[in-house]
Amino acid sequence: MIEILNPTLLSRARDSGALVGHILRTLKGRSTAGTNLLDIDRWAKEMIVEAGAQSCYVDYAPSFGRGPFGHYICTAVNDAVLHGRPYDYPLADGDLLTLDLAVSKNGIAADAAISFIVGDAAQHPESVAMIDATERALAAGIAAAGPGARIGDLSHAIGTVLGEAGYPINTEFGGHGIGSTMHQDPHVPNTGRPGRGYKLRPGLLLALEPWVMADTAELVTDADGWTLRSATGCRTAHTEHTIAITDDGAEILTVPK
Repeated sequence: MIEILNPTLLSRARDSGALVGHILRTLKGRSTAGTNLLDIDRWAKEMIVEAGAQSCYVDYAPSFGRGPFGHYICTAVNDAVLHGRPYDYPLADGDLLTLDLAVSKNGIAADAAISFIVGDAAQHPESVAMIDATERALAAGIAAAGPGARIGDLSHAIGTVLGEAGYPINTEFGGHGIGSTMHQDPHVPNTGRPGRGYKLRPGLLLALEPWVMADTAELVTDADGWTLRSATGCRTAHTEHTIAITDDGAEILTVPK
């Protein structure tokens, strides 16, 4: 299903996106050495409920997971990259943490992710460079988005940045359409050929999410049935925004007001 939002629904999407951005910014500020992943999950739940919103994750049970996710945020540490299920783990100085959050408010969902170093980032230049590559790739994908552009244009822009930075690219998971539900068509791979795929229209929402693993494109699934890790144990990074296609280009929705 591909949804095209009218102006009323787009206004709701802006509210959902701002909430996601606010929660992620708040959680990043609270995530220090010693912070437990379960505390991050609890804080996310509290802020979602306080805002009168709903989690897109807690009851989520797709074919690639094992049963309902059961938590309010994805927390991926170091070699974990996607669908990180929170567990009893206190963060250590130097950990590379990814927070991925999807929330629905007034019937419209928004989805975003951030990666960052816990503590002194200067001590981990290779990880900082990997995070930066995903952020630059996301910016390139957003810059390529606009009415008349095709999904392949966005994928090519993202993949060019990641490939030039020297990272292998996995195409099993990538960006996606979003709206009244969290995951919709079209799929947005993190590499592709320009001029191919669905033509973008004003009112379309997309969640673009470049993610990489330092030295492999192969994923393995954790014993929890959800968390995806790098097959080699290398570090990973993941950055995501929800954007709206407008008459003038792309509007980033998942930034705090």
